[in-house]
Amino acid sequence: MSFVKIWIHAVWGTKNHSPFLRDTTRVAVFKHIRENAISKGLHIDFINGVHDHVHVLMTLNADLSVSKTLNLIKGEASHWINEQKLIPQKFEWADEYFAASLSFSRVPTVRNYIRNQQNHHKKETFEEEYQRFIRELNLSTNENKDSE
Repeated sequence: MSFVKIWIHAVWGTKNHSPFLRDTTRVAVFKHIRENAISKGLHIDFINGVHDHVHVLMTLNADLSVSKTLNLIKGEASHWINEQKLIPQKFEWADEYFAASLSFSRVPTVRNYIRNQQNHHKKETFEEEYQRFIRELNLSTNENKDSE
């Protein structure tokens, strides 16, 4: 038997940054995401966000990639939101996401960061936060450009 515990901080937004995740809708969606993850054998340690995006602190299963895990979570959540008619329009998540692994020692810091999203986003927009993550981790959409 393999034993794996890879901590992931994942962030994704609503399509076009639409502010669909308001108050009770957000609470219901996050509760559903957590319950759905449990039913699929996924472990979400902490989930929070604001009106246009979600932060999740989770561990990665040995047999699933980050992409597959997030597709399972996002796809089922958007289906459920539309099925429950939580918003009047068709709900969709943005295709892109941010995900980074972290060491066990960083888990409490990231958990606290996710816990304080409402206060944090009084000072920084989702787009500013997202771009900061990309800069801080030296990520680029043109990573292969230097090898051409």
